[in-house]
Amino acid sequence: MATYRPGFFEIPHAAVYALMTLTVLASGFCFIQAGGASAPAALLFRYGGMYTAALARHEYWRLLAYGFLHVNFVHLATNMLCLVLWGGHLERRVGPAYFVIIYFCAMVFGAIVGNATHATPYLTVGASGATSGILGALLCLWILGKLDVRFDFFAINIGLNIALAISNSRIDWGVHLGGFAAGLIACALLDLVEKLNAYLLRCRFPEAVKLNLALLAGVAALGLWAAQAQALTANLPGWIVAAGFAVACCAVIKLVDLVLSIKKGLAAVIIALACTNAAGVALGGWALVATSVCVARRSSGPLDNLLTAFCGTPLLVTTLVAVGAIALTLLICSKDIHRGIEDVGFVGSSLRAERNRRHGL
Repeated sequence: MATYRPGFFEIPHAAVYALMTLTVLASGFCFIQAGGASAPAALLFRYGGMYTAALARHEYWRLLAYGFLHVNFVHLATNMLCLVLWGGHLERRVGPAYFVIIYFCAMVFGAIVGNATHATPYLTVGASGATSGILGALLCLWILGKLDVRFDFFAINIGLNIALAISNSRIDWGVHLGGFAAGLIACALLDLVEKLNAYLLRCRFPEAVKLNLALLAGVAALGLWAAQAQALTANLPGWIVAAGFAVACCAVIKLVDLVLSIKKGLAAVIIALACTNAAGVALGGWALVATSVCVARRSSGPLDNLLTAFCGTPLLVTTLVAVGAIALTLLICSKDIHRGIEDVGFVGSSLRAERNRRHGL
């Protein structure tokens, strides 16, 4: 397969913009709450900062939440600059679905490694682990011969990253190194998965379908994790639950693969994903109502106002959000669904041909 030859800078794409928007909104919300361009430790802890006992207390949601929070505007700007400089290259090369997977893998494992390397109590926030994972994934592609850049691309970027880290004594090196290693390993594993898919799957999935399936799998995994933590599946060993989930994911992927190969299959898959997204929203709304979140809510703050509106009319709010999920899915996938509706039997053949041409990432 021909290698991708980028320049030093690549214009960002959809996934980079989406992650940047979420990060800026989350960090900006904290700055607004603090009334300045920085957020105090107490506020960062409240909204998801990673700390010493987080894993021991089963607060696994912090493994993701901490990556969207930042101490101050300079911290936020530095990480968003790295996301722009490196994310555009990686997303163009591997697509938005694999980019998001690599990003969150680096974020989670960066936090785990950082937690293991701290001998004293700590609180850490920031997207540094995730952005370091992007650079690690790019290095993996270069090692595999699938990114045609000179070594000075990595020498300059890694050197700048180290220089910025040395200039700030509060940098969490464990998160940086853990994220970098996780990005490199995740990229290598995804390349292996793509090579195996040439034998296991008939069609190459469109990026919109692949990204939607990845997000649904992530949400399902979080829901299963929460059920396990609340002892809803305590009668089953954890490894059986994980194995069952993996088998179910493989079955869904194969089913989608078979549907994509038939006439108008692409349209059928997108409509099914839109309905599944709506069902996921409905289940999420039911789960919120079933918990004590509405009873224990606070009385002030933008998020609390939204929660108050939801708790007042949960059915109406959930229905509106579910309909919005369907509309958003169909809007994002508008080109693919139009292609699927107009299909007279050639779309499946083209997707199979694309799979046959691919060898790894």
